[in-house]
Order: sequence, then C-alpha cells, then structure tokens
Amino acid sequence: MNQIELQSRRNFLANAGGGMGMLAYASLAQAESSSSVIQPHFTPRAKRVIWLFMHGGPSHVDLFDPKPMLTKYSGKSLPASFGDVMTRRDVKKNPLLAPIRRFHPRGQSGLEISDFLPHIAQHADDLCVIRSMHGDSVNHPQSVYQMNTGSTLMGCPSVGSWVAYGLGSENQNMPAFVVLPDPGGGLKGGPPAWGNGYLPASYQGVTMRPGASPILDLQPQPGVSAGQQQRDLALIDKLNRRHREQRDSDDRLTARVKAYELAFRMQTEAPELVSIQNETAYTRKMYGIDRKETREFGERCLLARRMIESGVRFVQLYSGDTNGWDAHADVEKNHTEHCQRTDKPVAGLLQDLKQRGLLDDTLVIWGGEFGRMPMSEQGKGRDHNPWGYSVWLAGAGIRGGRAHGATDEFGLRAVSDKVSVNNFHATLLHLLGIDHDDLTYFHNGLHKRLTGPDEAESIEGLIS
Repeated sequence: MNQIELQSRRNFLANAGGGMGMLAYASLAQAESSSSVIQPHFTPRAKRVIWLFMHGGPSHVDLFDPKPMLTKYSGKSLPASFGDVMTRRDVKKNPLLAPIRRFHPRGQSGLEISDFLPHIAQHADDLCVIRSMHGDSVNHPQSVYQMNTGSTLMGCPSVGSWVAYGLGSENQNMPAFVVLPDPGGGLKGGPPAWGNGYLPASYQGVTMRPGASPILDLQPQPGVSAGQQQRDLALIDKLNRRHREQRDSDDRLTARVKAYELAFRMQTEAPELVSIQNETAYTRKMYGIDRKETREFGERCLLARRMIESGVRFVQLYSGDTNGWDAHADVEKNHTEHCQRTDKPVAGLLQDLKQRGLLDDTLVIWGGEFGRMPMSEQGKGRDHNPWGYSVWLAGAGIRGGRAHGATDEFGLRAVSDKVSVNNFHATLLHLLGIDHDDLTYFHNGLHKRLTGPDEAESIEGLIS
C-alpha cells in the first residue's frame, strides 16, 4: 500500500483541494440516468410544498382570528371560568388586549383578515385558515421542533426530510428539500428544525441563498484543473468503496457519497436557478423586489417558485431572525415591521403560482410555531400561546375562502375541530399522496413515523 493510501481519510479529504462538489465526479460518471421519483401511495393532490415559516409566533388574534369579545372586554382580567393558564406571566396583572388592527370580510367568501395584511387579504378566497391549531410547549425551541418534526425533542427528522425520503426528487440535479433561512439567522432551536434526524444524511434540508454563491463551498477551488479533479475523485471513489465494503451496516458513508454526487451536479444548475436577473420587471414588482422593505423576502419567495419549477419537492422559507414575530413588548411595532416585509411578497407568490398554473398542485403553508395570548404583556405586547393559534393553507386541493375550527371567545384555546400538529402533518402527507401510517423508518428497534407512535389522522374537512 502506497503513501497516499496510508493517510487518514480525514486528512486526505482536507488536502485534496477539489471542493466538496468535485468529490462526486467519478461516481457521477457511472450514475444511472433513471429518475429519483418514488411513486406515492395514492394519487396526490399536491406534487410539491412551499412552507412559509413565520418564526417567533405571529399573533392569530391580530391577524386571522377575529374576536369581538376581546375588543369588548379589553382592559379587564381574563374571567376566572377559564381556569389556570400555562403562561410565564401573571394573568391577573395582565388584562385582555384588544386586537391591534381591525378585521374585515374579504373576497367573495367574506373570510375575515386583519388590516395588517392587505395584500394577502386579496387572496382570501384561496386561503383555508386553520384557527384551531394546538401544540404542547410554550417555549420557542420545543415548539419549532414540534411544528417541523412532530416532536418537541431535538433530533427527529423534519417534515421536509420525510417528504424527501418518501417521494424523492423530481430533478436528479437538485435536492428534494431546500431551506431558505432568514439572513438574520437566530432561529430558536437552530438547524435541527430542518435536519434529517435518524434518516440518512442525504435527506436533510439543503440551505440556499440568493446571489452568485447559493451554497457555500460548492464551487471548486481556484487553480484546480479538470484533470486533477478527475484523478482526485477517482482515487477518493476507490477509497470510499473499499471503506464501505467493510462496513455494510453503516449507511453514513453511502449518504455522504450521495450528497457529494448531488453537490457536483448542482455546481452547474444551482447558480442559474438562483439568478433572478432574467425575471421580468412585472414579476419582480409583483414580489416587492422593487421596494427596499420587501426586497429581501420577495427575492426568497421568488426563489421558492423557481425551486419548485425546477423539481425541488419541498421548500421551506423562514421569516424572522433571533426574535422574529415574538411580540412580547409591542405587537403594533413588531407586526407592522414583519407584515410590511412579508405581506406583498407572499401575495405575489400566490398570484404568480396561480397565473402559471402551479397553485393547482403546489401546497402553500403559512404559519409559525405558535400564536400569542389574548392577555397583554408589558402593556402592549403578548406572550406565547400554543393552545390555540392559526395556520393557513392554499392550493393543491385545499378548499379556500373559509376557516376551519375555532378558538374560544378570547382566542386562548382551540375548542372546536381541533387540529394537533400530528394531524396537521398527516394531512400534509395525505395531500402529497402518502399514507402517514406507511411512511416509516426502522430505528432503534422501532418503525418510526413523522406522526409519532400515537394515532393520527388527516383532516378531511381541509380538503375540497
């Protein structure tokens, strides 16, 4: 065995100088041309998903869940009949706070939406607002994990990873699951929210961003010739195969090789995909890219559309940095800022998908990890509320122009047609043609599911 073969794999990879993407070349040369699409369990209504995640907890009682009684009793204490409330604040010292903006019936359906969101309100007839979502934690990280993975514990696969595992990608040159994080960073709970958990690493969300370098370290290092690439990659492929043959029970190397193969293919496709220069001025204006306050989020919404057009199965787009929609001190100030940034781009996305015929088989989701309390905090803010909050869906077989379920008269708790996170995930999978009971992965002696060990069911009332 020669000198190079005696080197540790880690040192060799560090010194190869070819860049992550080039590690795939030798394997790519032998790759099969067959599609990576996996057949669903039954005919799907949705072929793809765009999830607009409003990090921090948007206030349902100020956006999508009108409560006249909250206005009537504003400034008074929550009635004792509501019993104990799990919150970090003293309920008796924090009186009820009226909705910050007025609600109005919108569209032909008359679905009520707040003045905070005038552009999204124009699409009311496409929206099904779930007003009865409920979770299990008042803390950000646990709730972010639950909404994304079905569990309040870190380390479980995200919804996007499950979808990638269950359906594969429609484009072998692009990942099945792409994440467009907020450039401000600071997601409570961090990247495990879009992680693969115990699924193979090739199913984790691939983070991308606008600009010439959509994925960091994707391009080859300067000065590396094509011939050097091929020689390096051929040797690495040989070492990988030898290493893998000796460890049949360990799929981590296989997952890593697949990821490298994908990265190599993305070298040519991803830069073109994230370039929006060829989009018309009309389209750019539709997304608010022509205005400073909406430009950043508008660019990412436009990228989400371009992703699903290219065959990406699941795109998750985050709004909100460290604090995001977390309006503890001042709902008016916080939600004015975040609604101004996102309202027009989201409306533009819906309009663009509809006029291109993509909304018919694309599911759009809007929501955060929880809502806000009807009681005030610091006079003008609201605390976290996972017991009753709103999420809306549009497209892909969703009957729009209506609300599903309800919270109580003050918006504190879900009381009718309650939708748990597990049932929400079961519905999402159902729309994609997947039976959630049959989408399993064997781990630690158990057949694991996105929807957990307990019974879950899709919500037929959400589907037209």
